[in-house]
Amino acid sequence: MKRVNIPLLLLIFLYFSCTKETQSNLALLDANLPSDTPLVFGKGVISTDGYEFAITFSPEMDEIFFTRRKLGEDNKIYTMHLIDGKWSNPESAFFTATEGWDFEPHVSPKGDRLYFGSIRPLNDTIGSTGLHQWYSKKEANGWSTPIPLEKPFVDRPITMYLTSSENGNLYFTTGNKGDKPEDWVIYNSVKEDGQYKSIKRMGKEINTSGKWIAHSYIAPDESYMIYDFKSNLGYGESDLYISFNKNGVWTEPHNLGAKINTDQTEMAASVSPDGKYLFFHRGDENDGNIYWIDFRCVKESIKKYINKD
Repeated sequence: MKRVNIPLLLLIFLYFSCTKETQSNLALLDANLPSDTPLVFGKGVISTDGYEFAITFSPEMDEIFFTRRKLGEDNKIYTMHLIDGKWSNPESAFFTATEGWDFEPHVSPKGDRLYFGSIRPLNDTIGSTGLHQWYSKKEANGWSTPIPLEKPFVDRPITMYLTSSENGNLYFTTGNKGDKPEDWVIYNSVKEDGQYKSIKRMGKEINTSGKWIAHSYIAPDESYMIYDFKSNLGYGESDLYISFNKNGVWTEPHNLGAKINTDQTEMAASVSPDGKYLFFHRGDENDGNIYWIDFRCVKESIKKYINKD
């Protein structure tokens, strides 16, 4: 695990190269577009006095889903839509659980599936049997009624923060029965012949020494993964790290640096579908918001640093 110290001239070059473009749909929601310093995203609309995390966008960036937990309440997924050039106010997602709670949504890169975690009862059970992944399919008139992700996932007592690649491979956090939450790690499942036949614990390059290894965001082309964990070499609580896929071999995780990571908890990263912005949660146990930063600067800085080794 490494902290990344990027030469000043390189950062200046990347700053100017990363700030020439804007994203119109996000600018309609938040005019304060970030550069190389994280900003609170959608202050007063998405990021409020609650606890917000785990944001995801449709490929067209005209639909948003995110998690909010108000003080004294359970997790709930909220959604917003871009209609006639204006964003709607956040409202509870159509699939909000009547029993249990939902969190950590993820829209697949193709936009054909919406995944989320829930402790709601499974279709054929009475009461909750754990934290499972559910999904809705994109249809002509919107999203379908969600159903639980089938075997082998449903056999696990917990499957958390699932994200997917363009080819349908799934990445998520889970553990074995009896594991403590701080000992859960990252697994994946490769789509074979249109099916998910097994799940596999990722190697030691990803599941490195540390605690609370979780919230793996996989790039659509599987070229990198961003996730979080707590390490004695970090800046405080859980930090965000990035690992690159080099010809099927994952690099050791590299800390995203002091501008992103603080003495608070940084977690639950995602990247906008256009690849421009990194979103993540920053806060403590009771309070925290969603932040965003120009991801192109961050990624290219670390890649250049790695290639020097």
